[in-house]
Amino acid sequence: MTMGEYSVLIGGKAGEGINTAGLSIAALFSRLGYRTYMYFDYPSLIRGGHNFAIIRAAGRSIGAHRTPVDVLLAFDQNSIDNHRQRIHDGTTVIYDASQVTRGDGYGLPLDAILKEEKAPPITGNSAMLGALARVAGIGREVLEDVLRESVPAKHLDANLRVAGRGYDAVDHVFSVEPLGAPALPVLTGNEVTGLGLVHGGLESYVAYPMTPTSNILHYLANHAEDLSIKVLHPENEISVIMMALGLAYAGEKAAVGTSGGGFCLMTEGLSLAGMAELPVTIVMGQRPGPSTGLPTYTSQTELHFVLNAGQGEFPRLVVAPGDLDETYAWSATALMLSWKYQVPSIILTDKTLAEGAYSFDINAVTPHPDREPVLWEGEGEYRRYARTEDGVSPLAFPGREGAVVKVNSYAHDEAGFTTEEVEETIRLREKMLAKGESLSRELTAYPTVRTYGERNAGKTIVCWGSEKWACIEAAAKFGARVVQPLVLAPFPVRAFKEAMIGAGRVACVENNATGQLARLLRQHGFDPGRSVLKYDGRPFAVDELKARLAEVFA
Repeated sequence: MTMGEYSVLIGGKAGEGINTAGLSIAALFSRLGYRTYMYFDYPSLIRGGHNFAIIRAAGRSIGAHRTPVDVLLAFDQNSIDNHRQRIHDGTTVIYDASQVTRGDGYGLPLDAILKEEKAPPITGNSAMLGALARVAGIGREVLEDVLRESVPAKHLDANLRVAGRGYDAVDHVFSVEPLGAPALPVLTGNEVTGLGLVHGGLESYVAYPMTPTSNILHYLANHAEDLSIKVLHPENEISVIMMALGLAYAGEKAAVGTSGGGFCLMTEGLSLAGMAELPVTIVMGQRPGPSTGLPTYTSQTELHFVLNAGQGEFPRLVVAPGDLDETYAWSATALMLSWKYQVPSIILTDKTLAEGAYSFDINAVTPHPDREPVLWEGEGEYRRYARTEDGVSPLAFPGREGAVVKVNSYAHDEAGFTTEEVEETIRLREKMLAKGESLSRELTAYPTVRTYGERNAGKTIVCWGSEKWACIEAAAKFGARVVQPLVLAPFPVRAFKEAMIGAGRVACVENNATGQLARLLRQHGFDPGRSVLKYDGRPFAVDELKARLAEVFA
């Protein structure tokens, strides 16, 4: 039996290395030229609970999972019982016979294998990987190459032995044919966000760990020397934003990472950035709230929070990428435009995108133009908030000869001195508004809205962020078009209007309970059609979304 695409689920308890095993499975398919996507589901427990990863591989770019799986790898009974709806006539089940008492398929005596090979328990993942390779007709040499690339040298021999035992314990069931395409690295959204920020000129990354953006901190810290950046871990989120603003004042390009709860603490600093015109880029990873909510699950519930956070009125840039290509390009651009226009920029992501793993070809990304801040030329008296036609004041930094650099959280004049004088206050406000208008004009040259499908389709799916790929696949069933706004503030009204010509029947797909993008569209005069919402902390599976859209497009 051969298939065009494959889905594999591996499940077990927290602490059993399910995420790492899932990435190894993705690497196995990638080695054969497949494009992969991995969804990782886990509770907020260090040990125990039920963790699982779904790895999907195809000959084309993908970014969403399906409910049915072709292979289920179960380390415990829960991994079978919790996923019976995914098992179909063509599903091959491989399970740990030491833990599973009710299973049909191939039972691996993992306890016996590990004891005989004198191998630690974590190597059980390699036995499952070996069994998967044999079932899928993948050569032992490919399996061993993947292990050599992913396993530290001191543990390699044990993992190779255990993988070989798993390989020999099962039969060849179907054949994963090599595609001849180059093997691509499998990276998470967090890793690519970090790389995009570095491409945009990042010099310091400041963060307090908070799911789902914690791994940006870990990734950049592990590669700080190679990337020539500094990584700072202050004691809380208030310190994070204030440190980043201090770095910006000194002329250093900084970004921060957080989630909704941490962003709550940062909002006073966000307002300070608005008034003082200090550039800062904030990676905001959405998860279900309020409060702690579901800390390890996904949502699109913070859109209006980031659009309206902070007191007073000041411009900001908010972008919401939907895949790794967009994440890389817009992370760089958000940082660069933040500095060019001296406004806060927010990269709005979520757990699905941040912690999902995708095949990624950095060479295939079309970069946006490089942008640099306007610097003071050194003539005359330096005025930090000098009035200009576009609202952007030339920058100088402490230590620059001839410049006194004064920033201020109060209303201020051009030199940065506090004022409550009426005309100065008006001019200050108009200067801020002018910056926002200048930013809006520049964004007309960027791909702020993406479209997929035929313009005359007569059916349109509007979506944002990580639901992009589920929508693209589901749209094919209905002959529908997909419209995806990438920039949410300042909202690209003209580009979105152009994209919606001939929209016909419209469905607005979101991971929230109130239709936050739909609300934003109404604010700008657009009819968002019928909302299709999911708010259980999980993203749409492709087949699930198709069923929901059938209610709209039937």
